[in-house]
Amino acid sequence: MQLSIVDINEDFAVNILNWRYDAPYDFYNNEVSPDSMKEMLDNSYRVILDRYQGIAGFFCTGSSAQVPAGHQYGAYSDDLIDLGIGMTPELTGQGYGSEFFSFILRHIQAAFSGVSIRLTVAAFNHRAIHLYEKLGFVKQIQFNNGRTDFITMVRPV
Repeated sequence: MQLSIVDINEDFAVNILNWRYDAPYDFYNNEVSPDSMKEMLDNSYRVILDRYQGIAGFFCTGSSAQVPAGHQYGAYSDDLIDLGIGMTPELTGQGYGSEFFSFILRHIQAAFSGVSIRLTVAAFNHRAIHLYEKLGFVKQIQFNNGRTDFITMVRPV
């Protein structure tokens, strides 16, 4: 998989917000709205393109990668780099996760050397949790936002 990182634009954001995942991953489906567009275009999102310039996925950093309910549980009290990722539905479950996420991790580590990386994952997403553990992430805090259980995971430096 030959990948590159580009800044997000309005067309990329609309494309990503229209992705549709099969159950149980439909939890990650979004809608195009003024609020979702504003968040995606706030400079915390980047797009991952494949060698044909198609969207392979995206990543975001900072508060965009956090689940707001986690703050009341102290899930984000440590000063770490928060990272969120998404892969196009056509590529999920096809064995590309390790290569895709490793590419993003190399970029984040180069940009923020010496800082641990934290991510937040839905507790039901065992496929993602397995990948994150394989790449050195350790489970930290579990919390619920009123509908879904989440787990923060940290990859120490």
